[in-house]
Amino acid sequence: MGHLDHAAYGWLTPALSYVMASIGAALGLRCTVRALATTGASRRNWLLTAASAIGTGIWTMHFVAMLGFEVTGTEIHYDVPLTILSLLVAVLVVGAGVFAVGYGKERGRSLVLGGLTTGLGVASMHYLGMAALRLHGDVSYDPLAVALSVAIAVIAATAALWAALNIKAPVAVAVASLVMGAAVSSMHYTGMMAVAVSVSPSDAALPGATAMQFIFPLAVGLGSYLFITAAFVALSPTVDERAASASARHLGENTATAH
Repeated sequence: MGHLDHAAYGWLTPALSYVMASIGAALGLRCTVRALATTGASRRNWLLTAASAIGTGIWTMHFVAMLGFEVTGTEIHYDVPLTILSLLVAVLVVGAGVFAVGYGKERGRSLVLGGLTTGLGVASMHYLGMAALRLHGDVSYDPLAVALSVAIAVIAATAALWAALNIKAPVAVAVASLVMGAAVSSMHYTGMMAVAVSVSPSDAALPGATAMQFIFPLAVGLGSYLFITAAFVALSPTVDERAASASARHLGENTATAH
């Protein structure tokens, strides 16, 4: 059995991955709140942004954490197509959950459906990403720890969607995002605790790309996307702000006409 190190760089990768998960959750929740206050194409666009933010944040969290994952006795490479597929799965399945909440007629049922779909999407992304690992040896999992990680993912996703439906104040959304980030990180490391590796030493070249060749630059790119999108959302006026601006403009026009 190979010795597994989940934090080869100390607290750097766990802390940075938590930050990325929290930013993705915060952005996704804010976009969902914006979506629920609008209709038509605007609602759809906000929900699409929410899905991409949450999915990207979760994926970036996972693979930033994986930068600190090492196994004694073997290098680790990543299958590039599978890794990209895990990102697409994260965004698409999270999107299905977000749209279930955004367009659901009955909130209770929509929340359960959305939370289950999103949670299973998070878990699918995690284990698909793990399936992309290429190393000299065999990877196995503890079924109970896997089941626990999936349960955490579903509960965390349901709680996040509940927050999007019921919490409007920016401070409350920020707190909910920190909790969501902690839950996603807990799901990841619970899933990693399920992993065991039986190393078979070999000099053969591993297929795929190293973390620094592929994972790191992609994570930096997606992290930049989250920061830029967060800035756009923060600067974009809310429905109430637009209504207040329109009301002030209308009042000013009426005053000018009266004079």
